Amino acid sequence: MTISILRRALFLTSLAAACAAPAFADSVASSASSAGSASSGSISDSIGGSSNSSNKDKRVAAGEYRVIEVAQAPAKPDTTRMTLRAAGGGAQEFTLDVPNRALAQRGVHTGELVQVNERVYGYEFAYVDGKQPFFLALQDGWYRDLASRQVTI
Repeated sequence: MTISILRRALFLTSLAAACAAPAFADSVASSASSAGSASSGSISDSIGGSSNSSNKDKRVAAGEYRVIEVAQAPAKPDTTRMTLRAAGGGAQEFTLDVPNRALAQRGVHTGELVQVNERVYGYEFAYVDGKQPFFLALQDGWYRDLASRQVTI
């Protein structure tokens, strides 16, 4: 029910914006699409290699993670792959693939700490020092719902 309300609100907001300023509709849609694609991705495409294989639905636990490696993601142009390990001495380790555009203003480097917060829509990855999110790994259903679609009025 909550998802249905969110979808309606998103639709009504988009419709109101399109009706109020039709001349700017293309630029607004383009900006929203670019911002969304730069700062979010689906969990299945972004998170991999979890050492917590006993629970496949929850591949990441909330908490602080140390970046142990940063490299170009294999077979994914313009994408950075980070290997993260639980900072509290836990054995949990996973990879996170992030579009380079999401790291354009501030990169993430080996040895830094990253905060992972579990949200209803997936996971939020943030810089520890300022708690500023740099990437959202969305549940696949949420990510599909946010995909850009051409609308004819």
